[in-house]
Amino acid sequence: MKEDNERVLVTGGAGYVGCVLVSKLIKQEYPVRVLDSMIFGSGGLNLVKDKCEIIEGDIRNKKSLEDSLKGVGSVIHLAAISNDPCSELNPDTTKQVNFEATKNLVAIAKNFGVKRFIYASSSSVYGIRDEPNVTEDLELRPLTIYSQTKAWSEEVIRANNDANFTTVNFRPATVCGYSPRMRLDLTVNILTDHAINRGRITVFGGSQKRPNIHMEDVTDSYIELLKAPKEKVAGDTFNFGYENHTILEIAHMVKKIIGKNVAIDIKETEDLRSYHISSEKIGKKLGIYPKKTIEEAISGLKYAFENGLIPNPENAIYRNVQRMKELGVK
Repeated sequence: MKEDNERVLVTGGAGYVGCVLVSKLIKQEYPVRVLDSMIFGSGGLNLVKDKCEIIEGDIRNKKSLEDSLKGVGSVIHLAAISNDPCSELNPDTTKQVNFEATKNLVAIAKNFGVKRFIYASSSSVYGIRDEPNVTEDLELRPLTIYSQTKAWSEEVIRANNDANFTTVNFRPATVCGYSPRMRLDLTVNILTDHAINRGRITVFGGSQKRPNIHMEDVTDSYIELLKAPKEKVAGDTFNFGYENHTILEIAHMVKKIIGKNVAIDIKETEDLRSYHISSEKIGKKLGIYPKKTIEEAISGLKYAFENGLIPNPENAIYRNVQRMKELGVK
């Protein structure tokens, strides 16, 4: 077991990415503390709940932040109202959770002597781009309240980097693949769910490029950022994606793996956002490269559905917008 001063706080640690990351940190013998509001339940942590400390709390609450940061060496900040549809349900709440709470978390973490702060931003901060390859040095053009709050938070986090407080802004592509806290409202996962459970995929547009990253790769990369030498990451920003396929190409991958009888319907859409992110920097500077493919994510989801790991796939618990509406989250 590592020393107590290596304790890692994972905000949003019961979430889609968080619960997989927490499990990996525990396997690597990090003392782990989770702070999560549990609006999507705590089931993702069932297998590790006796091996980590879990605090149920809202990151907007100062006391919850103070309680969770005591004795912590590093923070991996995942907690947020995630994606555009969820964020647009209540823009004021989104600002409070994604930006104001992040500012408070950074300030208290720094005051409490935290040494490293890794922030889960998003590649959506780039907006719609004409550049063939979107790199970290391009100006940000966030188009939605979700991506705006991510960009604002990045700025605050970068400004707080100093000799005693190492910050990293991480911009992953859309995550895909199985998790014990499953989400069926992300591109690859949606298409796979519909192919298996409805036998039909609907693609809106299809020509838009959507970068994706496998769950295993994104969670491994957080741990690599935790371990990386300070001088290689301090105050820096990294993209991380893998396959920049169009939505229609992803649909055909799903059909190939799930079965030739799956129908693909194409419908028009006004949402033609398309971007191709570059992950060259994180590879060259830190040696972090994706190892898993979209097709492996689809195969993993197929296995999960076939083996009862995603029961009752119509349940709102798998779709953040539906769940937040159901609970009247404010």
